[in-house]
Amino acid sequence: MSSQLRKRAEEAMAQKTLTSALGSFSEAYVVSRAKAYEGLDFEELRNSIADIKGKASQHLDVLAEQFKKNAEARGAKVFRTSSPEEVKKYILNLAREKGVYRIVKSKSMASEEIHLNYDLEAAGISVKETDLGEWIIQLAGQRPSHMVLPAIHMTREQVADLFSKEISERLTTDIPKLVKVARRELRKYFFEADMGISGANIAIAESGTIVLVTNEGNARLVTTLPKIHVVLVGLEKLIPGVQDAVPILKALPRSATGQLLTSYVSMISAPTPNTDGTQKELHIILMDNQRTAMAADPQFRNALQCIRCAACLNVCPVYRLVGGHVFGHVYTGGIGTILTSWFNLMQNAEDIQGLCITCGRCKTVCPGKVNIPELILEIRRRIVQKKGMPFIQKAAFAVIRNRKLFHSLLRAGYLAQKPLAKDGFIRHLPMFFSGLAEFRSLPTVAETPFRERIKKIKQPQGGEKVAFFAGCAIDFVYPHIGEAVVKVLNKAGLEVIFPEEQSCCGTPFRGSGDYDLAAEAAIENIKALLKDGVPYVVTACASCASALKLEFVHVLETEGKTEWIAQAKELAARTYDFSTFVKKLVDEKRLTLKEAKHLERITYHDSCHAKRFLNVYEEPRTLMRKAGYDIVESFESDMCCGMGGSYTVKQPEISSRILQRKLQNIEDTHADMVCMECPGCIMQIKGGLDKTGSKIRVKHTAEILADNLR
Repeated sequence: MSSQLRKRAEEAMAQKTLTSALGSFSEAYVVSRAKAYEGLDFEELRNSIADIKGKASQHLDVLAEQFKKNAEARGAKVFRTSSPEEVKKYILNLAREKGVYRIVKSKSMASEEIHLNYDLEAAGISVKETDLGEWIIQLAGQRPSHMVLPAIHMTREQVADLFSKEISERLTTDIPKLVKVARRELRKYFFEADMGISGANIAIAESGTIVLVTNEGNARLVTTLPKIHVVLVGLEKLIPGVQDAVPILKALPRSATGQLLTSYVSMISAPTPNTDGTQKELHIILMDNQRTAMAADPQFRNALQCIRCAACLNVCPVYRLVGGHVFGHVYTGGIGTILTSWFNLMQNAEDIQGLCITCGRCKTVCPGKVNIPELILEIRRRIVQKKGMPFIQKAAFAVIRNRKLFHSLLRAGYLAQKPLAKDGFIRHLPMFFSGLAEFRSLPTVAETPFRERIKKIKQPQGGEKVAFFAGCAIDFVYPHIGEAVVKVLNKAGLEVIFPEEQSCCGTPFRGSGDYDLAAEAAIENIKALLKDGVPYVVTACASCASALKLEFVHVLETEGKTEWIAQAKELAARTYDFSTFVKKLVDEKRLTLKEAKHLERITYHDSCHAKRFLNVYEEPRTLMRKAGYDIVESFESDMCCGMGGSYTVKQPEISSRILQRKLQNIEDTHADMVCMECPGCIMQIKGGLDKTGSKIRVKHTAEILADNLR
């Protein structure tokens, strides 16, 4: 991340009013959204939207021609162009031809995308935004910080100051009065305007209809009162028929603002008479601006399923810390980064993509089923393809890939850490390394890695075997977790083997965009883990499980290593995360847990990979309850802890703030212990709790179950 963007992020996080407003809204949104979707099958609804939008994205040219034909048959004028400059030229020429000097606008992200207002104002035309939030940021000289709530970053005091300057009168911060001022000031512009410009939420090809979904009513005034109405709509808003609009209209208000329905849904199919009896002019501009190119890209076509509800922003742990003026360009957040890379310039997305922690929270609430984390990783891959890896990162990855050198360095690290280590932690580091241990204590490197320890464990022989994939953290930092895994599986009569050729799962490589190294790691581990022909591969790291079960196939397909895909799928089918496998053993009565009542209270942290990628969250809870523990759920138990692999090194300021919130939520449970199934999360949360002097202990699920075997 550039020093400039880092500085802006730090400045944003220093604004308590900003982080408080975004945090409070995020919390309230989750509740209101859940209530709005009560009685609806969200998965069924979003499958329907994804199907409609996905198919439409493959037929944009056909739909555009159909829309044009039907809209023009009803009296509209339709102009289709691939160029933002042509859009602006068309509107400016129309304004000159018709003698337009005053324009009112309703919310239109497409117009923001091409910076339309600047060109209109440069031509001497007065342009007034009439959406309340858009008017506020227009007065402030800013761009939207949110796709639905453009002024969410501003306080009532700031708004009162802006309005006071606009009307030359000192106003209080009373919100109803401020809204009344806005209504009074804007109303005259509707009547004076020569042209109204709107966007569109949906464009229906079979009837040439545009659909506007609004709450304030300003869009109806913009589209009704001026004698000329110009609609600017991106091609991705096209859908085949009226019935296809129904699921979008169900999801949009619920996902955007937690409403069952917006105040207004307007459908415009033809020009209507003006108040003086003349006929209104309706001009519809279908803007491409790389949308058809995006639709032709097999990876990024998925992003055209976005319905612009901004639900992804509302649940993003990074967005609610820094806001859209940092995490965004024109469009904001993770989806904004993706759209920016196409609609504007890839170079505009290169910096901001690094803000995404790829926790996956966004994709679980997206009504269009846009896989935002996957597309962010694809942006990183293409950046690396074009520019290569940064030198330091490239050198670090080279060391990790060279297992002999890596193991030697870890051994040296164990010896070098002794003057700094105490009670299993490194709490302070010297000189320029100090930042690494500033907001959390770091774990020490184990004296003996798990790959050596397992050789000394006496195990049942001659029975069924299970291969254990340790991952880097368990192998070299937390080998006792590996020992707990072996103890549990041995109790079920299983012998645990450790294929020594296993290496890093490749998640760090893929997360940084180096798919070539990730593919090499996948092939290396496929060979190692399938070599012995064992029926099961178990891992106690959720990130590693996600790599083995989901990412190997994708990476190999992306890199064209098709000869390995069948074996990657075979490995995926054999792989289990620890909790799912142990629950299977318990259900099969091959393993029994003590069901004694424990006085200790446990809270559980859902790692991002476990909850949102593997869909594993009930299994560990079920097992711990069977072992006699009471589980006290923490607030936002499935919110990212801020680790994100190398994210915590690249973005330590953001990582630390996410961690602080997580630690507070854990402390508020008054639990004695917090349990989880990801060594990375253990490193982050355990180190954070140690830094604060907390008495709460941190354990892996395997450690707890190993102490409760019958």
